[in-house]
Amino acid sequence: MNRIDQKFAELKSLKKKAFIAFITAGDPDLETTVDLVLAFEKVGVDIVELGIPFSDPLADGPTIQAASQRSLEAGTTIPKILQAVRQIHKTSQIPIALMTYYNPVFHFGEEKFIKAAKAAGVDGVIVPDLPPEEAKGLIAASRKHDLATVFFLSPTTTKQRVEKIVKASTGFIYYVSLTGVTGTAQGLPKDMIQRIKKVKRATTKPICVGFGVSTASQVRSIKAVADGVIVGSAIIKEIEQHRDSAAMVPLIAKFVKDLNQ
Repeated sequence: MNRIDQKFAELKSLKKKAFIAFITAGDPDLETTVDLVLAFEKVGVDIVELGIPFSDPLADGPTIQAASQRSLEAGTTIPKILQAVRQIHKTSQIPIALMTYYNPVFHFGEEKFIKAAKAAGVDGVIVPDLPPEEAKGLIAASRKHDLATVFFLSPTTTKQRVEKIVKASTGFIYYVSLTGVTGTAQGLPKDMIQRIKKVKRATTKPICVGFGVSTASQVRSIKAVADGVIVGSAIIKEIEQHRDSAAMVPLIAKFVKDLNQ
């Protein structure tokens, strides 16, 4: 059982829901990424998604695209990100999942990537552009090294595909709240709660909801029905706004704490 599984088991015993924070690794730099993750843990974040920057992030809106570009321009690479994860886990046991597109994994090598991630202390991988049908190699390597493989469900996923995705997913299942890319939506879909309840009838695995979550009230609404909530673009907007401030880390940590009230 890796740290993601342990965290959900702990939360279930406490009758709590997970708050998952997404940030792009290396934005504005990897030293700050380490500081942010450690600060997030102190304010109650349960799991961190670290995004590996990529030049063509198809599932991400302009906010995360810009963060990826800034990170790439700063010279962020997979080995440097893994070193940052090692640094985090010198003093923390917060579960970390890497969110990446398949191209960097393919060029790194699937088995090599998973093995290196595990050695660094990564707990799961999320690859938005890799469907389960094409992920047999990645899944096999992840099972071998006890890494969670998180796949996506969306409002348009058919019943047949729900079954496939549920079977392939470990750690948790990522439910995309809306059709489109990441970003801070004005409001969540009215039928989202019913859709999540329907998915939960198909599995006992944790369901976590992301895309378009930007307010504390949205976080509360999602926690009422799902097992966890994922916030990314709203946090990255705050990072961009305060990136030149000496107080950036505590400011972002306070913003995240307030979201999770």
